[in-house]
Amino acid sequence: MNILETLQNLAAQTWFANLEWGNLLMIFVALFFLYLAIRHGFEPLLLVPIAFGMLLVNMYPPIMEEGGLLHYFFLLDEWSILPSLIFMGVGAMTDFGPLIANPKSFLLGAAAQLGIFAAYFFAILLGFNGAAAAAISIIGGADGPTSIFLASKLGQTSLMGPIAVAAYSYMSLVPIIQPPIMKLLTTEEERKIKMEQLRPVSKLEKILFPVIITVVVVALLPSTAPLIGMLMLGNLFKECGVVKQLAETASNAMMYIVVIILGVSVGATTSAEAFINWTTLKIVALGLIAFAIGTAGGVLFGKLMCKLTKGKVNPLIGSAGVSAVPMAARVSQKVGAEADPTNFLLMHAMGPNVAGVIGTAVAAGVFMAIFGV
Repeated sequence: MNILETLQNLAAQTWFANLEWGNLLMIFVALFFLYLAIRHGFEPLLLVPIAFGMLLVNMYPPIMEEGGLLHYFFLLDEWSILPSLIFMGVGAMTDFGPLIANPKSFLLGAAAQLGIFAAYFFAILLGFNGAAAAAISIIGGADGPTSIFLASKLGQTSLMGPIAVAAYSYMSLVPIIQPPIMKLLTTEEERKIKMEQLRPVSKLEKILFPVIITVVVVALLPSTAPLIGMLMLGNLFKECGVVKQLAETASNAMMYIVVIILGVSVGATTSAEAFINWTTLKIVALGLIAFAIGTAGGVLFGKLMCKLTKGKVNPLIGSAGVSAVPMAARVSQKVGAEADPTNFLLMHAMGPNVAGVIGTAVAAGVFMAIFGV
């Protein structure tokens, strides 16, 4: 009898005994994300840990409860530690030279933030309160760390999981979502436009840029200091030339450790119980709308700049104004090369791409100022 009871207890503890259809559905979604990351290379550094966290939490939900490993990982997201460290790593990895060489790129980065503010009003119409709508709308910038940061600061921790998953998912799916929008809004002649080579940027300019941006942005929007400050500090590590070890650590070892912890913990917020509901579906839909409008806003402003400069600006670089660095810039290059294999837009697109990172952080700062954070 003891043996039978032991076997029954063992069977009751297995995943099969507690299986629900929602968990099974989320597991299939996790496997699909793994397929996209491994087979097609869609932002695998993000999608692999996110998908595996999704798999884990739907196999063993207590892993995200207090006392579970991933619960403590996620606290680092809620405390805004991991998003800020991600920004430092991005700054240390990114060349701001194209933005410095062509300051007009700031306008393209700003235009691509249109999706954020459009999504804010759509979210209000769907019944979300102001703070929740603001947190959701940042998905339109395709910036996962900023989405997590703002949701935390606005007290929307209950929505942080769906917001973060939507933001990171759309970041990973940039190569699928953006090209149809870019091609729809541009002509083949516009996509073939070749831009003039950017001017060389001096070392002094590269050193002064992160310092000046920090002073100006934080003076106007002090609440952006954790994101803008860490982004610019990482870039200063890279450009100043006297802290090579710090630059290497921020852009490699630290960056990848943080991506693992953040990705797995974000994926682990997608338990079936927390994720399969109308609120989550609305957030995912709003995020997609915001991202599409942001992409369209950047491309349309690029078309305007093309007209004003008499064909010197390729509108495709406007799509890189969303914050998915450097994936969005690579997509601009890819679509341009499809029209003309000799066209090289990557460095031109990096200007709006970097501007988009700054612009999304500024948009988050505006919302924090509006809601008194």
